[in-house]
Amino acid sequence: MAAAAYLGNPVLTRVALLGCTSKPQLTSLTARKMTLCLCAMDSKSVGVGGDVFSVTSSAKSGVDYLGQSTKGDMNLKLEHLEAFGADGEETLEGPIEEVARLEAQEAEDLLSDLGIPSPSSRNSPQGIFCSRTLNLRSISVIGYDMDYTLMHYNVMAWEGRAYDYCMENLRNMGFPVDGLAFDPDLVIRGLVIDKERGNLVKADRFGYIKRAMHGTNMLSTRDVSEIYGRELVDLRKENRWEFLNTLFSVSEAVAYMQMVDRLDDGAIEAAVGPLDYKGLYKAVGKALFRAHVEGQLKSEIMSNPELFVEPDPVLPLTLLDQKEAGKKLLLITNSDYHYTDKMMQHSFNRFLPNDMGWRDLFDIVIVSARKPEFFQTSHPLYEVVTGEGLMRPCFKAVEGGLYSGGSAQMIENSLNIHGDEILYVGDHIYTDVSQSKVHLRWRTALILRELEEEYSALIRSRGHRASLIELINQKEVVGDLFNQLRLALQRRSQGRPAQTLAATNMDDEELTESMQKLLIVMQRLDQKIAPMLEADGDLFNKRWGFLSRAGLWDKSHLMRQIEKYADIYTSRVSNFLHYTPFTYFRSQEQTLAHDSYSFYCSHDETTADS
Repeated sequence: MAAAAYLGNPVLTRVALLGCTSKPQLTSLTARKMTLCLCAMDSKSVGVGGDVFSVTSSAKSGVDYLGQSTKGDMNLKLEHLEAFGADGEETLEGPIEEVARLEAQEAEDLLSDLGIPSPSSRNSPQGIFCSRTLNLRSISVIGYDMDYTLMHYNVMAWEGRAYDYCMENLRNMGFPVDGLAFDPDLVIRGLVIDKERGNLVKADRFGYIKRAMHGTNMLSTRDVSEIYGRELVDLRKENRWEFLNTLFSVSEAVAYMQMVDRLDDGAIEAAVGPLDYKGLYKAVGKALFRAHVEGQLKSEIMSNPELFVEPDPVLPLTLLDQKEAGKKLLLITNSDYHYTDKMMQHSFNRFLPNDMGWRDLFDIVIVSARKPEFFQTSHPLYEVVTGEGLMRPCFKAVEGGLYSGGSAQMIENSLNIHGDEILYVGDHIYTDVSQSKVHLRWRTALILRELEEEYSALIRSRGHRASLIELINQKEVVGDLFNQLRLALQRRSQGRPAQTLAATNMDDEELTESMQKLLIVMQRLDQKIAPMLEADGDLFNKRWGFLSRAGLWDKSHLMRQIEKYADIYTSRVSNFLHYTPFTYFRSQEQTLAHDSYSFYCSHDETTADS
C-alpha cells in the first residue's frame, strides 16, 4: 500500500513502513499489556488533561538528575495504578533493579512482536548520535533548514551543475578551463582551504595538519611536516583558512584546487591579472557566486527537480509525528520564496495525506533568512502575501504565516518560547548549528548525510584496523624492551650500573645482539604498519580517509566542531521516525587517556580481593 494512504494514521503507517505485514503473535503477558494500552486509547483518555495521564507543563517542570528539563514528561495518575496490577499477580514491588531487568526484557519482547526496532538496534548508519544529553520531550519548537536538511540533493547532479556554471563563468573571465571535469572524490566536507599556499588540508581536533593536497596532488608526510610542522589551523583567521562546512562547498573546492594546478603550470595568462593563491580563490568564489545569483542554476533545478533531489517518502510522517506531539515546527531557509515553494512542493506534497500541502506542516515559514545574520542581529521582517511573492512589512510573526527576513529573536518573541526549548536542525556547522547555539543557546542537530557511508565503511574496516592496532601494540612491547636495553647500554658506557642486577650482569655481546634483533623487528614492523596506516579510511575516501578521523587514533577537526556545537547528529531528518518525538537522548561516556589504566588497576584489585 502506498505510504500516502497511511499518513493519516501514524500507528498503521509505522507498522507498514517497518514491514509488519501480518498480525503480531503476542505472548500472554505482552498481549495483556497491549490490551490495557489499547483500552486506554479507545477511551480517549491518553491525551493531555485526560483521565489517565498528565503531561508536565513548563510552569511545573523542574530538572532531572542529568540537568535536563522535565517539561513534556508524561505522568500516570495515582488512581489508575491498579489498572497495571500493582497489587496483583503482576507486581511492581521488590528491588527496583530486578523489576527494571524484567520490565526491560518484556519491553524488548513487545517491541519485537510489534516489529519496531529496539533502542539497541538503532546503532546503525541511520542512527541518531548524541554529543550532549537532550530530552526531546522538553522541546517546544523544532526549526528546520531546507537545503541538504529537509531535502537531500544528489551531490553529483547539484554540485556538478554548480561546478559547470562556475567554470563557464571562469572561462568568460579569461581563465583556462578546457579539459577540466567535476570530481567529487577530490574533496570531502570538513577539510580546510589554505588560501595563502593553495593547499587543501585535513586537521585533527587540535588543529594539527595530518594530510594536505596542493592543487590536485597529495603531499607526502614529510612535506606536510616541513610545511605545517609549526602551524595550527585557526578558523578565526578567515583571511587565510576556509572551512568546508557543507556539501555546498564541494563544487567550489574542486574548482579552486584544479585552478591552482593551472596557476602553477603558468597556464593563466597575464591579461587575467597578477594572481596569487588567495586572489585565485577570490576569483573562483566570484564565479560561483554569479552562478547562484544570476539564477540560471536554480531555474534549471526548479524545472527538473527529480534530476537533483533524492526523495524521502517517510520524511513527512516524521514531521507529522512531531507536530501531533505538540511541537511547533518552523522552516528557516536562506532560499527565496519561489525556489522554496517549488522544491518543498516536489519533496513533500505527494507524500502527504488528505490534500495536505507542505505549508500545513509548519507553524511559521521564514524564507530569505540571511543566516547566519538571522541568529546574530535584527533585520526587518516582511510577510509574503501573494503566490507571486509580493511582500509587506510587519513587526511580528503569527502562526501559519509566511515571512521573509527577520531574526531569530523576533521568532522567539512571537512564540514566547526561548533558548533551550527550541531545537534547530541544519546541515551547515557554522551558519545553522554554531550560530544558533552561541547567540541563542538553542539546542542543535546536525544533518551529515555522508555519515551513512562513513558508518558502513568503519564497520567494513574493523578487521583492517584490528590488525593494524595489533601490530602497533606489538611494536610498543618490543620498543619498551629495546628502550630499557638502550638505557642499560647508556649507563654501562658511563660506568654506572643498569636498572636491575640482571641487566647489569648481561655481557656486552648479549646486550648488543638483543638490541640488534629488536631493532630489525621494529624496522620491519614499521614497513608493515606505514602502508596500512596510509590505507586506513580508504573505504570512505582514498585521499582523505574517514570524515570523523584524523589518523588512526584521533578525531578530525570536523568531528571536534560537531561535538562542540551539535547536541545530536544524524544522516537525515527521517531518522527521527524510529526514535519518536519523546526520546531522551543521552550522551555516551567520553573516554580519557588514563581510563585504560584505571580499568586495569580496578581489575587487578578485584582479582587480588578474590
